Amino acid sequence: MDFRNLSLCLLALYAASGTAQSTTLPIATPLPVQIEDHLPLRVGQSIRAQLIYPVYLDTKLVLPKDTIVAGTVIAFRSNHSQRIHSRLQGDFTPYRIPVVRFNQLILADGTILPLGTDTATDGAPIYRLVAPPPRKGGFIRQQYDNGVQLLRDQAAIFTAPGKGDRALQFLYHQIPYHPQRIEKGTAWTVETTQPIVVPTHAAAPDPPPAPAASASPDTPPTWIIQAYLGQQLTSASAQSGQPIHATVAEPIYNPDHTIAVPQGATLIGAVTQAKPARSFGRAGTLRFDFNQIVMPSGQTQNVQAALTGADSASAAELALNSEGQVKPKPQDKLIVPLILGILASRTLDQDGHHQLAKNTVGANGIGLVGNIISLAGVSTKVAAGIGFYGTAVALYYRWIARGRQVSFNRDTRLVLQTTARHAVVLKPTSH
Repeated sequence: MDFRNLSLCLLALYAASGTAQSTTLPIATPLPVQIEDHLPLRVGQSIRAQLIYPVYLDTKLVLPKDTIVAGTVIAFRSNHSQRIHSRLQGDFTPYRIPVVRFNQLILADGTILPLGTDTATDGAPIYRLVAPPPRKGGFIRQQYDNGVQLLRDQAAIFTAPGKGDRALQFLYHQIPYHPQRIEKGTAWTVETTQPIVVPTHAAAPDPPPAPAASASPDTPPTWIIQAYLGQQLTSASAQSGQPIHATVAEPIYNPDHTIAVPQGATLIGAVTQAKPARSFGRAGTLRFDFNQIVMPSGQTQNVQAALTGADSASAAELALNSEGQVKPKPQDKLIVPLILGILASRTLDQDGHHQLAKNTVGANGIGLVGNIISLAGVSTKVAAGIGFYGTAVALYYRWIARGRQVSFNRDTRLVLQTTARHAVVLKPTSH
């Protein structure tokens, strides 16, 4: 063998060795990322986010949680709905949505990998939607519980960590124009547009497998499955019986640590209830479930799956019941308009005592501008008019305008409780 042939053999062995020591993530792999600090809202702003969940391929951990994903704000998009809502309340800030592109993966050892993704425009802090325990009592008890929960949510604004920053942002939103920023905790989910070759050593050792909840050989196993929704779902357009699918994001193990549900399996289901939001504050509702799992090998298994959680930007405004139905949380339809109306009417009570203070407190219709007009000593009728305008806007959004829709974006992270039926425990699949 001459030197040239020997060199080719060594090069082939090196290439084979390099291939064996790397994993290639395919196109359309979801990457959910989140930032940990507030950032200025400007074109060219660099973004350093972290993976919210680990990324698996063929049941092997490829990218661990908290892997750094870097990108840049490349443009802005006008937030028309926010602008209209804010202008009705005296805020003329030109609200904008950042368009972000992520282009680098930074591994734990400092290795930088090029990353191709689609642009992201739906950034928002995400929350975990969780079903509460079943409620007891009749309609009156449930309405009482809703009121108590609303009061707790409002109190949390002033008591939860970060209350100082929230107070400052509240003051900013009272003036006609204020600076904007990308909020701490904002998350995006992007899909890769080109394969990514990741060195095998980049992933930490696989965590100990979590077995199925039911280990009895006579009882079908219960699985808690993390999955990505395969399409956007909204109560505005979804139809009962509409087929849906989701992709399993992390492998699930049997009690003997063999694989029960591999990463990449497909869940097949359908929308079982969909009602669009309507006028007079009637909110939309949405419910869906899954009845089949299709393994990467093609094997199909019947299941019964229910939604028990979802990580979504809209989850803070949604409520999930124990049966998997999702609808917007009830609004404070009475408290806020009632308080605004009482304060506005007090400006007309000309008893000669503290009239300037009553005008200032009552003129809440257009934020800080209304308070300043009242402080300037204008007539009580003008102050009352501003206050009643604010009351009318509050009543409109709570009683007359169209209610809120229920929406889940594509690649929303779902938490499903799945019970196999009429099926034996699955055995490891060959890859």
